[in-house]
Amino acid sequence: MPEATAPAKPEVMSPAGYWPQLHAAIEAGADAVYFGLKHFTARAKVGFEPGELPEVMRTLHQRGVKGYVTFNTLVFERELHEAAHALAEIAAAGADSIIVQDVGIARLARQIAPELEIHGSTQMSITSAEGVELARRFGVSRVVLARELSLDDIRAIRAQTDCELEMFVHGALCVSYSGQCFSSEAWGGRSANRGQCAQACRLPYELLVDGRLRPLGDARYLLSPGDLYALPLVPKIVRLGVSALKIEGRYKDANYVAITTSAYRKAVDEAWAGVSLSIGRADELRIEQVYSRGLGAHFVSGTNHQSVVSGRTPRHRGVLAGRVARVLPDRVLLYSADGEAALEHVRGRGLNPVTSLVRRSSLEDVFLRLTGRSLID
Repeated sequence: MPEATAPAKPEVMSPAGYWPQLHAAIEAGADAVYFGLKHFTARAKVGFEPGELPEVMRTLHQRGVKGYVTFNTLVFERELHEAAHALAEIAAAGADSIIVQDVGIARLARQIAPELEIHGSTQMSITSAEGVELARRFGVSRVVLARELSLDDIRAIRAQTDCELEMFVHGALCVSYSGQCFSSEAWGGRSANRGQCAQACRLPYELLVDGRLRPLGDARYLLSPGDLYALPLVPKIVRLGVSALKIEGRYKDANYVAITTSAYRKAVDEAWAGVSLSIGRADELRIEQVYSRGLGAHFVSGTNHQSVVSGRTPRHRGVLAGRVARVLPDRVLLYSADGEAALEHVRGRGLNPVTSLVRRSSLEDVFLRLTGRSLID
């Protein structure tokens, strides 16, 4: 058993697909940014050219932000020479760590750049203290835990190891264990473990039960999980003693990076200071508006597969402003999205719970008319 040590304040770790996202993360208060280069990365469509890496690291370090390079694909033997060259370049550029899935690359990096820290990717699917210790044998100093773990699971691992632990707190989830998807490769020849995921989980499906087709209605996206949202749980997470809270989203835009980073920065600072979180509904609406397939704590609060996959959407769904009651030639009648509480609020303002909206195209105008609140403010 490791000796008990006082936990350190966890890093807020943000994604960067390219320069706009990198700058957004810095300005929003990230402690660390993770990003890929144009090769050996699990997000092949985004990333920096190897020649840009020194400037990336200078930009980050000038603001006191760490830079972690994702080197998290499986590597073939024929690629080892290129991989070794890339690892040497990453170390020379001053990267603070590499994030790896392939244990062979972890061992190779230890030989080429002994001072370069190695973080074990979530794609290692480490779900126990024994898995953590195995990763450490390959030179890993921090483990990004599997996304399927609950807070209780992480607490149990924390009690059995003094290795740095990192966990995802926000963003897209994969229906496969920690992103180790094989369907994309099997069906289309595009391996998710080589950065070319075809997102088979975001397609509509049919369901056969005892040989008969079962009607699904709107729930046709049977393999498309909702997005992770652990912001309200940050005080509990901070007390666990994890080293970093990771926001998913290297394919997301700068606005997403800025809004999510700012929210988790504020929550971590408040939790560390021992004050109550000041998250309001307006903050939640901003996060939901910028990108959401439906937000929830999901595995972090315990396994409930029915809550993880609602099956209703494969992509950003926006904010529910209201439900259509009736469509007329010149107007649309909507019910408020906030349920009885909002209806009572509307009644209290002397308005009818069913509100006529004439030639209104803006969601913000709709929401304001229904609830008396702005989506933004």
